[in-house]
Amino acid sequence: MAQQNPPLTIVRLYTGPDGLSHFERIHVKFAPVPGAPNTVEESEPWTTTKSYMVRCAPGFFSDWHNADVRRYVITISGRAEIEVAGRQKFVAQPGEVVLAEDLTGKGHTFRVLDDTDWVAMFADMGK
Repeated sequence: MAQQNPPLTIVRLYTGPDGLSHFERIHVKFAPVPGAPNTVEESEPWTTTKSYMVRCAPGFFSDWHNADVRRYVITISGRAEIEVAGRQKFVAQPGEVVLAEDLTGKGHTFRVLDDTDWVAMFADMGK
């Protein structure tokens, strides 16, 4: 039996039926790895088309826009604020995983917080 660990949460950005971007927190499901100790688990695999690093300077702001492709964004360092419909905001911090799927509609804003660069790995999954 696999060990009991706290769930790994991902922030999912998506376009709702109202044509606006929203976010929700979803849990990654893990399963035991055959032949490995019960302390090792893995998620289902994710197929990506490319991955790369992105760095944005302090004070960077991007007004309302959509993700151009479905992608995972994993914050490495720095902090960024993402705003969606209804002025709801969340802060992407180091280690946070965001699944950007809001390909249509009004989109979201993005702002680098504090006095340090925001650095993230983008893993594109295509449309």
